[in-house]
Amino acid sequence: MTAVFRQTDPLTAVSRIDFGRVSVFFGQKNGKYPDGNQVLIRGTDTRAAFDTPIVANHIGPEFDATELVVMGHVHEDHMAGLHRLPAAAVHVHEADLPAAQGWDGMLKAFGMTDPAVIQDMLAKFQRDFFYAPRPDARGYVDGARWDLGRTGIRAFHMPGHTAGHTVLLVEPEGVAFIGDIDLTGFGPYYGDAGSSLRDFRRSLARLPDIPAKVWVTSHHRGVYTERERFLRDLAAFAAKFDERAQRLLDLLRESPKTLAQLAQHRMLYPPGYESPWVVDAETRTISQHLVELLADGQVQVDGRGVYRTA
Repeated sequence: MTAVFRQTDPLTAVSRIDFGRVSVFFGQKNGKYPDGNQVLIRGTDTRAAFDTPIVANHIGPEFDATELVVMGHVHEDHMAGLHRLPAAAVHVHEADLPAAQGWDGMLKAFGMTDPAVIQDMLAKFQRDFFYAPRPDARGYVDGARWDLGRTGIRAFHMPGHTAGHTVLLVEPEGVAFIGDIDLTGFGPYYGDAGSSLRDFRRSLARLPDIPAKVWVTSHHRGVYTERERFLRDLAAFAAKFDERAQRLLDLLRESPKTLAQLAQHRMLYPPGYESPWVVDAETRTISQHLVELLADGQVQVDGRGVYRTA
């Protein structure tokens, strides 16, 4: 299979790479958030898309002809092109389905409860991501398959980032859309209410077993065609788990701290970075590490919620 690079419309400067019937359209800065990378598949019977990032709005007729959208997971940046496809069938892993179907489901997945934050987020999503829920979306399960005509899709449920996060493999091309297992230096994100550190660890351990020749990330990295480079970056991405745990231990060796105090030190975001969801995301991320450290006997917590090294 030969990869073919080309550019679509020079006015929009959307570049692409083709692998047989699969095309990857690159968002701004290789799909760096808030944008993403768009995968389109041209079956002889059905034209399909994986997720719909901001760049979907700049591709044109080739994207707008999409008949089936298979979501690898549900977050605002992966829904930014759905408003262009009102007639397309939308399929979402059943664990993420409520988040795709309505705003209440999205909020539950995020874990947001503050009314002021909720209103600000909705306004931002509508303004920046053309947010439009899909109550017509249907659920799928691990192992689901779609026959598009001379090519097909197979689903590998790999939760952690979200409860329904799924890797989508195009066969026979061997192109795996690994979504927000994006292998960036930021590291894994598991700060939503539906996220799971434990599941994320397991998913990353399983990922190399998928029979792929090409790996496509939603963000930043883009496309991997060399397995050695993919495995190297995957190992660095997975190492962030233990790096964060070690940072927590170092902070607690300095002095005992509450969960709220630890969240102020930031595990995910740079110190001083502020956004409506940051404290909640940091708190959920750190609390999951503390559960592991407590279970391993490396930390203790007293009745006032103060953590210290064992």
